[in-house]
Amino acid sequence: MRATLIQLRVDDTEDASARRRRAAGLVRARAGDDLVVLPEGWAAGAWNHATWSRDAEPLDGPTARAMSGAARDAAVWLHAGTIVERAPDGTLYNTALVFGPDGALRGHYRKIHRYGFDTGEAALMGAGERIVTVPTGSGPIGLATCYDLRFPELFRALLDAGARFLVVPAAWPAGRLEHLRLFVRTRAVEEQCFVLACVAAGEHGGVRQAGHSMVVDPWGTVLAEAGEDEEVLTAGIDPSEVDRVRAELPVLRDRVLGIPAPAR
Repeated sequence: MRATLIQLRVDDTEDASARRRRAAGLVRARAGDDLVVLPEGWAAGAWNHATWSRDAEPLDGPTARAMSGAARDAAVWLHAGTIVERAPDGTLYNTALVFGPDGALRGHYRKIHRYGFDTGEAALMGAGERIVTVPTGSGPIGLATCYDLRFPELFRALLDAGARFLVVPAAWPAGRLEHLRLFVRTRAVEEQCFVLACVAAGEHGGVRQAGHSMVVDPWGTVLAEAGEDEEVLTAGIDPSEVDRVRAELPVLRDRVLGIPAPAR
């Protein structure tokens, strides 16, 4: 499996329309890959709180249409990062979109854990209420976004839902880069899954982005890591590593707490 993280530069000098065109071109250039991932909030700017209401869009809005076409043209699975979604009732959500190689929307996830401590996202957006996995040709991917990384119970629930790959778009502040590195590797080791974290580069809304997108295997080994600037990061992944690691170190079978009740 060939996976690519497009660590897109997001700044206040480029409008959303131009960034959509640029992102679509970068995705189209990845024909031959299996999975392509974009960062959190790259179109509107994940830290541009003041313009979210203006730039919010429905699930079939301009970003979704552009990414659907790019996924279809490249014939790739595309995790298109997240958009500021405006739901039919007017509520804003930080929503991830996943498209199949045919361009069809195969899944969407509304971010459950909102960052901001009663400001920003926590004050302006609704909270998602369900975990989401999406079946792909290489196995189920579990969806989480940025601040979700700090909440291990979400990732354990994704594991129990069958996820073998955890895909995490983010707009992570540069000042907390070491937390990002720690959480991404920890979630990989805990769930014995691959973790693909695609992080924005640049600076917007006054917040410098961490970059350093990463692909980590189920053993916790960093297979590939980007720098801090815009970069296209590609890694080869062997999906069978999930089964190998779980067999070699079968910690998941020793779980006592939080085990899902057996089906009746």
